[in-house]
Amino acid sequence: MTPTVIQTAPIDGQKPGTSGLRKKTRIFLQPHYLENYVQAIFDGIGGVAGAHLVVGGDGRYFNDRAIQVILRMAAANGAARCTVGQGGLLSTPAASHLIRKLQATGGLILSASHNPGGPDEDFGLKYNGPNGGPATEAVTERIHARTRDIDTYRIIETQDIDLDTAGETTLADMVVAIVDPVTDHADLMETLFDFDAIRALFAGGFRMRFDAMHAVTGPYAREVLETRLGAPAGTVVNGTPLPDFGGGHPDPNPIWAKDLMQAMHGADAPDFGAASDGDGDRNMIVGRHCYVSPSDSLAVLADLAHLAPGYAAGLKGVARSMPTSCAADRVAAAKGIDCYETPTGWKFFGSLLDAGRATICGEESAGTGSDHVREKDGLWAVLLWLNILAVTGKSVAALMADHWARYGRNYYSRHDYEAVDSAAATGLIDALRARLPDLPGTEAAGLTIAAADEFSYDDPVDGSRATGQGIRIGFANGARLVFRLSGTGTEGATLRVYLEQLETDPGRLDRDPQEALTPVIAAAEALAGIAARTGRTAPDVIT
Repeated sequence: MTPTVIQTAPIDGQKPGTSGLRKKTRIFLQPHYLENYVQAIFDGIGGVAGAHLVVGGDGRYFNDRAIQVILRMAAANGAARCTVGQGGLLSTPAASHLIRKLQATGGLILSASHNPGGPDEDFGLKYNGPNGGPATEAVTERIHARTRDIDTYRIIETQDIDLDTAGETTLADMVVAIVDPVTDHADLMETLFDFDAIRALFAGGFRMRFDAMHAVTGPYAREVLETRLGAPAGTVVNGTPLPDFGGGHPDPNPIWAKDLMQAMHGADAPDFGAASDGDGDRNMIVGRHCYVSPSDSLAVLADLAHLAPGYAAGLKGVARSMPTSCAADRVAAAKGIDCYETPTGWKFFGSLLDAGRATICGEESAGTGSDHVREKDGLWAVLLWLNILAVTGKSVAALMADHWARYGRNYYSRHDYEAVDSAAATGLIDALRARLPDLPGTEAAGLTIAAADEFSYDDPVDGSRATGQGIRIGFANGARLVFRLSGTGTEGATLRVYLEQLETDPGRLDRDPQEALTPVIAAAEALAGIAARTGRTAPDVIT
């Protein structure tokens, strides 16, 4: 088979965000769009001649067709081997593990994470490097630079590869290995957690509901929870991956996982509930009548991870994204370990994990993980919670009450304003940025501002610097506000407002978070003028 060299031209808008390139599916379906970006990835990493690539995705619409294109282009560009998840499926954490286990050159992961799927919804593609983690800022910049001057791409014209049958075949001179997408990751989980203790928990009548949201984690959860751990059949619901996620929005939060929340707050609620997202890297944790915020989940896992065999020796450190609440900081301080505050994006945790400076990392956007891979891992977080519940014998609500009694409670919420006019959203951030030097000492809705800045991050390992990572406002009473524009949407801009208030009064630890944060919410509006600038009088999503 002779590679065909196709003449092309740059296509605007192919700048990858924190997790690769995400666009509406119909944009990816445009002539040359996918091919241009794949070639830019190959060129941006210095070529793939002789490379071993891992390929797979979350099964959303266009996943299978895009993989065929990627394989033909990898062969045309001289790759030696591609390992592909059977059926084109690979959760993001499983892909990270395979890259590391196989010592692959890197991987191409097809996903738009928690965004909806379908011909009129979202699609995405990102490159993960040899450590199994998202491409570094430098690699991302090289890929973007190549999208702006690309003039040709290479592809082989041939029949489709059978993605559904495990085994090896060849495409030109490249070996294509179709592998079970679940087993390796499930085996890894068995090395980290006390499966015997969790089996005993289920054998004793413990009831759980895991909502896979018709996304990629379904097969993983069924294998681990129902087959290996003995949870009753039906514990995993919505467990079959569908191209449109069953018409739902595979984002594990109280809004989109409404059925799970209703079940967990019902009269006959299970003991434990959990959900994962489109590509399997996020999680939601719910106890009976007890929702656990992602920030609190990170803090609890950091505090009690030693109860699981894989973390019995203790943690080297903890890392959180800047917008995530400071609850984990208080745990780290009590344990005498380092706590790192990084920009949003798992790539920033990668260097800390590789250098052995952190063991557990987390983001307020429902992502937690550890040094077992270089991605967040939804099922991992669920299993660590199960291990903790099995060892302590306590309920989720009791564990949270214990945690807040010891460390205080960081009341926390994120308000999302989605598909905002981009110019209006940028103008809001620009206006806040211009006022930063003058804000300390002033008041907003009755709260005195103690500090105000725009977050920048100097990586302690590689010395790289990231700027413009979000506006931070700190108040004299310990409250905190963060404003930033998200890079995960595909239309307009998403304005995220993060609100936090530490409470240490034992009599005030069981309030509704929105009520507890009322003064901070008022201060956010007073400072940013969200309603006037965006026309939005309320957020689209509150988590």
